[in-house]
Amino acid sequence: MQPQPGGRRRRSEGGIGLAFGLAAYGLWGVLPLYFAVLVPAGPLEIVANRVVWSLLFCLLLVTAIRGWAAFRAALAAPRILGTLALAAALIAVNWFTYTLAVVNAETIQASLGYFINPLVSVLLGVLILKERLRVIQWVALGIALLAVLVLSFAYGAVPWLALVLALSFGFYGLVKKNVGAKVDAVTSLSVETLVLTPVSLVVMAVLLTGGSATLLTQGPGHFWLMAAGGLITALPLLFFGAAARRLPLSTVGMLQYLAPLMQFVIALTVFHEPMPPERWAGFGLIWLSLILLTADMIRTYSAARRQPAIVC
Repeated sequence: MQPQPGGRRRRSEGGIGLAFGLAAYGLWGVLPLYFAVLVPAGPLEIVANRVVWSLLFCLLLVTAIRGWAAFRAALAAPRILGTLALAAALIAVNWFTYTLAVVNAETIQASLGYFINPLVSVLLGVLILKERLRVIQWVALGIALLAVLVLSFAYGAVPWLALVLALSFGFYGLVKKNVGAKVDAVTSLSVETLVLTPVSLVVMAVLLTGGSATLLTQGPGHFWLMAAGGLITALPLLFFGAAARRLPLSTVGMLQYLAPLMQFVIALTVFHEPMPPERWAGFGLIWLSLILLTADMIRTYSAARRQPAIVC
């Protein structure tokens, strides 16, 4: 029997999607190294520059893909614009908290935030979308709560940076869900950065007049590294969009753990952040809850695929 051409195309698309997914999460995973080379820039300056340079890169991209009609349509629709403005505020909190964590040698806690994020998304689904959880999902959430308590003991305080990261990105995903397929990834990021740009420009001006800005004082290498924030912000998002269109949900769900795992390894091996036994215990509980959640997701997805299609 000859293999079906359609099967080869599906396998090829899956391979391309996997490559895009690995590229997206790989770039997000090495982001702490990028922030490390931006010293002596502070978190506020890094985020402000990231917003402005991202907008410039996105506008160039909108021009290249001839997406101005979609961009104008998003700005002209009050509901879409309002939703994306709220998303912009949430992602700004997320970016600033993440940068603050890395700059202050808390990359391990930053990785914890993104490990927790899938669990926060499940919890938001229950509290806001009124979704019903299966028993194993409740068990995973219970273990995650225990992990937060253990880590609070390990850190000597509630790990607020991790929780803010998880909550801000969880709510960001929830808000973006309301936009759905109405706005593509490039248009969405372009509008979000446009909303944040006025505040970012004010921040940059205040830092410049106060003598604490580094953009123009650390040489051309530092300037171009700061400017590269636009490319580093937009490129993984585009790769992720390309992967999500080609890969099953279960595969995308497993790939999302690559970025915090890389951040965790970088924190240990490059930044040499401390990891006492009690922190290992807390992280172990988080990883156990994620294993349960992922196994349940894969089982549910596989069962849904095995169900015969109903022909009317």
